[in-house]
Amino acid sequence: MENKIITNRLFLIVIILLLAPGILPVSLASQEALKSTEEEYYDFLSLLDLAKRPTLGYRTLSDSVWTVSPGARHPWSGLNLGGSHNWSDRVALRVYGPELFISINTAAPYGYYDGALWQGRGFNTSLTGGARIEAYGFELTFKPQLSFSQNLEFDIMPSAYPNEYGYFWGYGIDAPQRFGNEPFLVYDWGDSELRYTWKTLTIGFGTQTIWLGPAKINPILHSNNAPSYPKFDIGLRRQPVTIPWLNWYIGDFEARLWIGLLTESDYFDTDASNDDTMFHGFSFAYAPSFIPGLVLSANRICLVPWERGNLKYIFPSDDNTYEDQKASFGFSWLFPQVGFEVYGELGIDDYVPGGLPGYIRRPFHTTVYTAGLRKSFKIVPQKQIYGELGFEFNWMEMTQDYQFFSPSSFYFHHLNTHGYTNRGQLLGNAVSPGGNSQFLGFKIYYPRGNTLLFISRNNPDNNYLYAKAIKTSDDELEKYYSAFKANFSLGIDTAYSVSSVFMVKGGLVYHLLINPGYETASDYSNSYLYNFSIRLGLSLKL
Repeated sequence: MENKIITNRLFLIVIILLLAPGILPVSLASQEALKSTEEEYYDFLSLLDLAKRPTLGYRTLSDSVWTVSPGARHPWSGLNLGGSHNWSDRVALRVYGPELFISINTAAPYGYYDGALWQGRGFNTSLTGGARIEAYGFELTFKPQLSFSQNLEFDIMPSAYPNEYGYFWGYGIDAPQRFGNEPFLVYDWGDSELRYTWKTLTIGFGTQTIWLGPAKINPILHSNNAPSYPKFDIGLRRQPVTIPWLNWYIGDFEARLWIGLLTESDYFDTDASNDDTMFHGFSFAYAPSFIPGLVLSANRICLVPWERGNLKYIFPSDDNTYEDQKASFGFSWLFPQVGFEVYGELGIDDYVPGGLPGYIRRPFHTTVYTAGLRKSFKIVPQKQIYGELGFEFNWMEMTQDYQFFSPSSFYFHHLNTHGYTNRGQLLGNAVSPGGNSQFLGFKIYYPRGNTLLFISRNNPDNNYLYAKAIKTSDDELEKYYSAFKANFSLGIDTAYSVSSVFMVKGGLVYHLLINPGYETASDYSNSYLYNFSIRLGLSLKL
């Protein structure tokens, strides 16, 4: 009898979720997941001055609430881009998805910024969906992710850790080359959380992933590449600030403070005492009123072992051995009148040894950076056909002076040996933990869809070779010259709305790996691995 009651209640909830879009009024505001097709479309509209960005430097699903300018004509005007279904002025429901993603990699892993999904060789898929209820300032969001990886065998390098699938460096990071030798299924809480917001003050607990800084492709400090992790956060969403006694509007501010729990993967070591890591984060951004379109941001994170006493490291410390601190300083400058944006970010890992003289002698110690630009084009505006050109350059290689100090990478650490990862995947830039990457893409927006053509390349971990080279003899140095590993990708991605609520997505990527195992050869010859990645997606907007 009890099981029957539970079943009936679940059935009633499903019916409400399916019927709600047709019986409830819809709010124009749309809350979008990170890097989703819809969020990237709204961001494109900001280039055309048809939408205002809801955030400045810290972005999650709950913060990414977009509104198109009233009466604006744009390529997807006739589509259901999402929105809340209002029961009353204070109670609303938002349904997410469901959304299905499938990829097939023929020879090697390929795929990034996909949460808990690991796109290994073979068949990979993830399913996301859920709902959010808003009432009296509270938001309850349930949007988990279920993913599957066939995880077929491919050649990997010898592991430097007790587990045979671990990374190939001797210390510093929990980044398995392969997640075991069998297919596996992962349940992740995804973008689920409980939040309360009063005006712009917001407090939340959950697992929503974060995108930090101005980068569009490869952010330095935080992205949705890794599985989600539980965190508590408090802060101020984007808000205007006026000096009262002068009645002077000085710009928009945004700030967020959070504490999270990172977890070791199953393919690192057998020491249970180091399984958990405490993550402290702080983000601040400012858009000055006297320089329209400019946003300045600063972010600081700190990793320490999970112990109650380490809560003190939520504030900056000059202890450079126990905790792993990183910071970044970024800007973006948007010129919607001409559809152009330029942005950049500088990252710093820990402090420079030697105090002020050290900063004078080595001001770029441990620095990395990202720079990029975007430009919109009116191809056939009468038919709502537009273009977007995007380029981004990312540099994660260690500075030359750092090689003498402690040859390593930005995402590695000698005491917090998991490095900058959660459950085995990088929290920040996904393609170059210790190398460099470049991306060039042109996207065409047209009624009901878009198509992206792109070309990219990266050296995933040049630091690995540099570290080996400085410890070897002159006679052996030459063989490392030809050992650089590189990835080259050429691809196309398309999304098309079959109806106002149903979207189909597809893509094909040619992925060339040069020296996939950092092969060394005195005759400068290379080895090659040819991979193709086939992608398919289906999404429903209820």
